[in-house]
Parts: sequence; structure tokens; C-alpha cells
Amino acid sequence: MIVRLSLLCLLLSLLSACAVNPATGRNDFVMMSEQQEIELGQRYSQEISKQYPRDPDAKLQAYVQTVGERVARHGHRSNLAYTFTVIDTPDINAFAVPGGHIYIHRGLMAYLSSEAELAAVLGHEVGHVTARHSVRQQSQSTAWGLLGQAVAVGTGVGAAGDLTSALGGAFVRGYGRDMELEADGLGAQYLARSGYDPQAMIEVVKVLKNQEDFARDQARAKGQEVPPAGYHGLFDTHPDNDTRLRQVVASATPLITGKGEVGRDTYLRHLDGMVFGDSADAGVRRGQRFYHAGLDFTLAFPDGWDLVNQPEALIMHRADQQALLVMSMGPRPQGQSAAQYLRQRAGRAQLVQEDSFRQADLDVATAVLPGTPARRVAAIVRDQQAYLFIGVVKGRASLESEDEHFLQVVRSFRPLQAAERKLTEPRRLHLVQFQAGQSLEDLSRQMSGEGDQLVRLRLLNGLYPDGRPRPGDWLKMVR
Repeated sequence: MIVRLSLLCLLLSLLSACAVNPATGRNDFVMMSEQQEIELGQRYSQEISKQYPRDPDAKLQAYVQTVGERVARHGHRSNLAYTFTVIDTPDINAFAVPGGHIYIHRGLMAYLSSEAELAAVLGHEVGHVTARHSVRQQSQSTAWGLLGQAVAVGTGVGAAGDLTSALGGAFVRGYGRDMELEADGLGAQYLARSGYDPQAMIEVVKVLKNQEDFARDQARAKGQEVPPAGYHGLFDTHPDNDTRLRQVVASATPLITGKGEVGRDTYLRHLDGMVFGDSADAGVRRGQRFYHAGLDFTLAFPDGWDLVNQPEALIMHRADQQALLVMSMGPRPQGQSAAQYLRQRAGRAQLVQEDSFRQADLDVATAVLPGTPARRVAAIVRDQQAYLFIGVVKGRASLESEDEHFLQVVRSFRPLQAAERKLTEPRRLHLVQFQAGQSLEDLSRQMSGEGDQLVRLRLLNGLYPDGRPRPGDWLKMVR
């Protein structure tokens, strides 16, 4: 009885944990003070710095910090010490953690076309911070979890905890769309108050919508499954012609005096020479080969397969993602052979079809890990490093049909040759001025990289799917 009474008191205290939202003026359910939010954000930021590389361009970092601070000064929580960080990956994303730590990936910056658009992205993220969206979500999740525990202990029905947890998760996800729109509305206000054109918020949504349209068009052309929405699920949230989005932007427009700043030329100058795609530190894809200067290796993956370069692993997969090969790296125990390393990583699992051999003066071991489905595993040891390969299949694929592809990748692994060193340099953005009488088709032939270069040139410059630049416009090129 005492336990039930204590849990009931805890539940009542949770339900009364309301605070006035500094951005909206509403009473919100929160379970965290501002100081606790700041401390939580500091812990998150430390973990993020371990997982995501910071872009090494100090001038770019300083520029983004300056733009972000300009927007944040006009936010509802200008007392926070905001930090704005460019992450050195090609991902098209931006996010905020509690307390004012805001991150934008280099990949998203490549597709923006003005300082106002950069400010719009940062303003959107500042809006998430000022409205305490992450804190509200965490508070809701925690409350539902504790409610489930209270019901489970109070009634003796253990399944109640799972039920309320599921209900809480659905409730939190249910207002995600409103949170995104709310962040856009707040961001548009902050843009206007800081002197930027709030219409840039709509321009950013167009950029992101083009990314989704491009991904869907590419998937359909290849007969693949349409990928899910990207950045914040934004496209399902509000397409660029959404009436509500236009209303929140229009409501911010009267806040500016005169014409809002766009800053296209200033922004593009900061992008000139910026790395596009993978960086040298992460390794670079060229066609169906991957090159890594720092680790001194290259490997090939099959035609029709794609490669995802993550900080912790390389993921090579068939177009329909029914077959995947993951390569990760770890320390090699002193003196351990590739076969010994593979057995150690397998633990108690029994390996079959074991084979050991040397290629390019490297010790290699392969085997099959039985199961449903079976998996191909391999290890390559070199100096103090060990590279582990795991090939998995699902759906209609089978190890028998894909095993040769897995082994081809393993057999292609070797140290770089001297002539390949230049291939480890990343591609970069360069500016060109579009001339009268010039065609995009001709200009696209100067682009480097994979895929349809005309399509990618348009996508990079906000002209997808069939836009045309005006003479004198500065365009971003990849070389």
C-alpha cells in the first residue's frame, strides 16, 4: 500500500510539472529546469564531438557562428550561450540539442544558396531550442514510462508498462509535425528581427523538397523502394506550398524594416573551395572504388551496388538493400593472425568453410557463420589494425547468390599504389558565372562525380528539375 501511495504521489507531481514556454507563452509539461537542460546539452555535445568530425575550416566555422549568433540574439532565449558547429560530413541535415548547441552538416550547406537560407536553417534549430521541443519530448516520454511503472506495480499487470510506453511514444510522435512548423514560425520571426528576408524559410524548404524529389526519382528509375523523408521528416511535415507555412512566414514579414537581407554573393564566396562529398579524412569514393589515404587502402564494390561511408563503418549494399556488406576496423591484438582474430570476434559461434590466404602481402581469413540466414565473415590484419567484414542477406536474397560479391570485395582490399594517391583528394565546390549564350548542358560536362551531371548541377543550384539560370548568375560546380 505504501509503494502504491508513493507512486501515486510521484505521478501527481509529474502531471503538475508545467512551465511557461519562453517562446510561445503556453504552459508546457516539462520535467527539467533550464540549468538541467544546459547541463544535459553539454553532455550531449561532448558525445556528439566524439561521433561527428568538426569541419576543419576555421573561417567557415567562424562565419556560421556569426550568422547563428545574429539570429539567436533575436530569439526568445537570448540568454543562452549558443554554439553553432559545422559537421564535416556530406549528410543533408541539421539538428539542435538542449541548451543551445546547434549543428549543421557541410552537406546541407552545399545546397543552400544564400546567407539568409543559412540563417533560416539555424533559425529553425534555434526555434527548437527556444520552444524547448527536446525537453518537452523527453518529459513526455519519461512521464509515460513512469506512469506505466505505476500502473504495473499498482495493479500487478506487468503488460501495462509496455502499453503506456507505446501510447506515450505515439503521443510524442503525434505532435512532431506541429513542432516542426512551430520551429519554422519562430525561425521566421528571428530572421525578420535580425534583418534577414523571412522568405528564406520557404526557400530552404524548397531546397529540401528538391532533395526528396530527386531521391524518389532516382529510386523509381532504378526500380528501388522509395527512400523515407530526410531532414526532420520535413517533407511529410509541410511541402513548400503548405498554406500554414506561408502563413507563419507572412506573419513575420511585417517585423522587418525595408527589404530583408539575402546575402547570396557573401554566402557563395564562403562555399568556394569547400569540400563536397566525402572528405580525405573519411575516405573518398571514385566510381566503384573507395580510397582512404590515412589508412592507406582501397577496395572495390560490385557494379550496381552503393556505398555508405559512416564514421564507424563502410556499408556496401545492393540497390534493393537485400544484400549488405559492412566493413569495420578495430585494434589488432599483438601477434594475432587474421584467422585467430576472426575466431575471437565470433566468440562461441562456430565458423565453417574457414579459409586463410595472403593477398597484396596481407593476411586474410574468411569463413561462414551458420544461421538463418547464414553470414559471410572475413578479417584482414595489417600492422596494428584489423578489418572485419560481415556480409548479410535478407528477403529474397541468399548467401549462395551473393557470396561471390562479398568475397570480391574482400579480395579487392589492398594498400594504395603511388599513382592512386591523387584519387584520395576530395572533390570541391567552385564558382562559375553563367554567361549569355551558355548552356547548362555544356557546363555540366565540366562537373566531376557520379551520376547524371546535368541533374546534379541543377540540384546543387536550386534549379531541379528543369530550371534555368540567368546570365550573370553565379553557379556552384563540383570539380
